[in-house]
Amino acid sequence: MSDLAPAAARLTEPQAFTPGGFVNEFYPSFWWIPAGILAAALAIKLPSIIRLWTDPLLRAVGGLLVLALSVFVFVAPSTIAWVNRITGVPNISGPWVYSLLTAFCGSCLLLIITWRNGLSDRSPRTRSAMRWVLGTYATVIVALWVLFALADMPEERLRDLDTYYANTPYAREMIVLYLLAHTVATLITNALIWNWVRADGLDSLLRWGLKFLGVGYALQLVFDAAKLSAVGGRWAGRNLDWLSTAVAPPLACLSAILIAVGFILPHTGQYLHDRRQVRNAVRELRPLYQLMKAGSGGGVPRVLRATPELRLIRRETFIRDGLLSLSRFVDEDLRGRSYDAALALGHPPDRAKALAAAVTVLDAADARSHGRERDTSGSGEADTTDLLRDIGAVSRALRQPDVVRAVRERAAAAADGGRAGAPVGQGGTER
Repeated sequence: MSDLAPAAARLTEPQAFTPGGFVNEFYPSFWWIPAGILAAALAIKLPSIIRLWTDPLLRAVGGLLVLALSVFVFVAPSTIAWVNRITGVPNISGPWVYSLLTAFCGSCLLLIITWRNGLSDRSPRTRSAMRWVLGTYATVIVALWVLFALADMPEERLRDLDTYYANTPYAREMIVLYLLAHTVATLITNALIWNWVRADGLDSLLRWGLKFLGVGYALQLVFDAAKLSAVGGRWAGRNLDWLSTAVAPPLACLSAILIAVGFILPHTGQYLHDRRQVRNAVRELRPLYQLMKAGSGGGVPRVLRATPELRLIRRETFIRDGLLSLSRFVDEDLRGRSYDAALALGHPPDRAKALAAAVTVLDAADARSHGRERDTSGSGEADTTDLLRDIGAVSRALRQPDVVRAVRERAAAAADGGRAGAPVGQGGTER
């Protein structure tokens, strides 16, 4: 009993944590983590892809996400076993996963070439590069299946097919072919990305997206090195399988997540930026909208689930219609005096123009509420072109009532001074 006690104690002691042990323990469900993240990214991107289906870059990004998601779904041990079982062919999941991964690599390379050179670039060099990628990686996929058909791989391997069959004729060539194709694509793509990152004039979101892509593809190279080292170890009679089963999987998962972020960030970031600009424009027009609403007795009818773009268009239309209805109350002389007053108060010309328009619109709204129409017998209808074009600037000016009031008072003082100093018969007619 005394001899058994130490052994029992050792069995009950907590085992030391190792990264390899962690990966081995969670290996069956490990692959569903990046699959879930990629599925979420695809779900986020899908509305934009459907709405802007004519954008080839968006379609390409969507295709890449589908391919990446497929790789991680079909590389999971449970899926590998399922595919082998329904087809009745042991290890047929091997060339299937290799084909998906090869297609993903080729698609990434094509997207980077197109993205880097622009959709309008149809130069012979670009077309030749794209044909080379398509031809090479299509040939690789066909060769993978031919080699699999020639290989003798009767024992199903769910985790270590690369190393278990590393010395089997034709299977060996199939494994090396997919790893070399993946490595070449990753090297070229990585070089193109980091060369692009150093280019001048890039949008900040695009630059950050490229950096995520660069780090993701750098991890892909480490993944390839781990896999090739494990296979090479088998050739040399050494057991380095842990590089393939414990080191490569986390690298593949993290790399896929970074690559997904890199492709999504520029498009999603630009989309969010545009939406924020639209929402800001809607809020910016609120003061002028409220003024027009007060004069008309009602605003834009509320539409359920209206997009910010639609709200902005409806608000702009309502404001312009309101300004047109004020045209017969607009005092052009007041606008000129207000502009001079704003300049005299130290405002720059553009700002002075907006403040003068704000004073004029407020005066016109007040005149309409009191039924005072401007005499148009001599000058005709007031020119509202500037008002209709610069509604954003006018609305911003209305956000500072104290400044508008100062300009209005100075313009009124200038008008009083002009009337007091004008000779009889030129604006100073005695009554």
